[in-house]
Amino acid sequence: MRTLIVHAHPEPRSLNGALKDIAVTTLREAGHEVQISDLYAMRWKSAVDADDYGATSGPLRVAAASGRAYDSGTLTADIAAEQEKLLWADTVIFQFPLWWYSMPAILKGWVDRVFTYHFAYGVGEHSETRYGDRYGEGTLAGKRAMLSVTIGGREPHYSDRGINGPIDDLLFPIQHGIFYYPGMDVLPPFVTYGTDRLSPEDFTDTAKAWEQRLLSIEQTDPIAFRTQNGGDYELPALRLREGLEAKGRKGFGLHIRA
Repeated sequence: MRTLIVHAHPEPRSLNGALKDIAVTTLREAGHEVQISDLYAMRWKSAVDADDYGATSGPLRVAAASGRAYDSGTLTADIAAEQEKLLWADTVIFQFPLWWYSMPAILKGWVDRVFTYHFAYGVGEHSETRYGDRYGEGTLAGKRAMLSVTIGGREPHYSDRGINGPIDDLLFPIQHGIFYYPGMDVLPPFVTYGTDRLSPEDFTDTAKAWEQRLLSIEQTDPIAFRTQNGGDYELPALRLREGLEAKGRKGFGLHIRA
C-alpha cells in the first residue's frame, strides 16, 4: 500500500505530530510506502491567486484558469508535485486538529490549490442524464481516504445531542465534499477527543488504537455514501429519490445508504 499523509499542525512536538510519526513508523514497518506533506514545514502557500496558473488575461476565473493550467502543464511546481503524490497514493490520510469546527486554514488552502479543475472536478460527461464523474467516480476513484482528527472537547459534546453537533455532521463537508467528490472511498474517521486533558496513559491507549486502525485500513469498510450516477438521485435535479432514505435518517445522513 502507498500512503500519502497530509499533516497540518505548526508544532512538530504536538499530539498531531506524534500521531503523524506513529502512522509513518507503523505503515513502513508493515511494508508500506509512505510520503508526507507536512504543510507547515513546507511553508505551504495557502491562498489561491493568479500566480498559481501562469499568464492570464482579464479577470481571474479560478476554475477556468486552474483547468487551463492543469491541461497545459503550467501549474506551479508545488501544486503539480502534490497532485503527483495523490495519483501515486492508494490511501490518503489527513492529520489535523479541529479548529473552529473545521480544518486549519493551511490544509483548506492545500485543497483549494491542489484540487484543480480537470483534476479533482470538472471531469466526465455533463448532460441531462449524467452530471460529470464525481461523488464516487472521478480522477481519484479506487483510492481510500481517512481523517485523523484531534479535538480539545469531550466526546459527548460531539454526540447526536451534543452542543457542538454530531461529529459525523461536522466532518461531512470534508469526507463527502473533499474526499468522496473526486471518487475516493472514505473510511470512518479516527477521532481523538479531550486532547487538552490527555494523560500519558491516555496517549498510550490512543497510540495503540491508532496503530490498530492503520494496520486494518485495507480491511476496513468505507462509509456507504451514495454514488451520484448510481440511480439514487434524480437527474439533473440531483435530489435523492423519495422512499430511499432509511428510517429516522435526515440531513447529511440521507446521503449514506442504510
